[in-house]
Amino acid sequence: MKSFKIEKFLGVGLFLIIWEIAARSKILFFLGIVKMEGLAFPPTLSSVAGAFYQDLLNGTMTMSIGYSILHLLIGLVVAVLLGIPLGILTGWSRRAENIIDPIIQIMRPIPPLAWIPIAIMILGLTHQAAGFIIFIGAFFPVFVNTYSGVKGTDIRLVEMAKTLGANDTQILTKVVLPYSTPMMTAGIRISMGVGWMCVVAAEMFGVSKYGLGWMIPYYSNIFKYDYVFAYMLILGLIGYMMDIIFKRFEAWKLRWRGTI
Repeated sequence: MKSFKIEKFLGVGLFLIIWEIAARSKILFFLGIVKMEGLAFPPTLSSVAGAFYQDLLNGTMTMSIGYSILHLLIGLVVAVLLGIPLGILTGWSRRAENIIDPIIQIMRPIPPLAWIPIAIMILGLTHQAAGFIIFIGAFFPVFVNTYSGVKGTDIRLVEMAKTLGANDTQILTKVVLPYSTPMMTAGIRISMGVGWMCVVAAEMFGVSKYGLGWMIPYYSNIFKYDYVFAYMLILGLIGYMMDIIFKRFEAWKLRWRGTI
């Protein structure tokens, strides 16, 4: 376990060293990847740290993080509240499956970005519009995993429950839902990641004039790439932290499964 943690730090350290060498040697310019002479790209770690500190000091970074998390929560909560019940219903009832599943399968391939004009037209440049885009991205992983978990319940367990005299409600609540819970939680975890990416897309394309995603093109347009990288890194760090927190919650909630 200790060596595993050391390997994680070694990987990050190696990445940072390569980044700093590339920034200070301007190797990307000499290779022809960066076309604009004099453009500091990629920026050095010290300049990115300075940009992060500056926007943290003036409150811009904190405000942006707050707005992005707000947008994520709006979309993710609605996605979970709708995706899990619909997934259970569709997996449990053949009639519901025949009605709901074709609609889901038609809408699922439509990218969340395609919904941006609709969100702006209906909701304007609001937090709700950003939340709507996140909902579109986060809903389908929750629904599909829940549906697959319910549908994939071991039929032997169902038959055993019937043999013991359980009715349909008892089978659903005592057998099917516990069996499908790992798939549900996996769907929520996937939705968090997809939703966080949709946060950036929604904000970047102007659905909301606030948030981490909105700041990236703002600084890019004025060639402040040290600030762009600062916001990109904080996006990655927040996403990583959310995943760690959820994995720990999942391990606690599903501790009866044991671990590998």
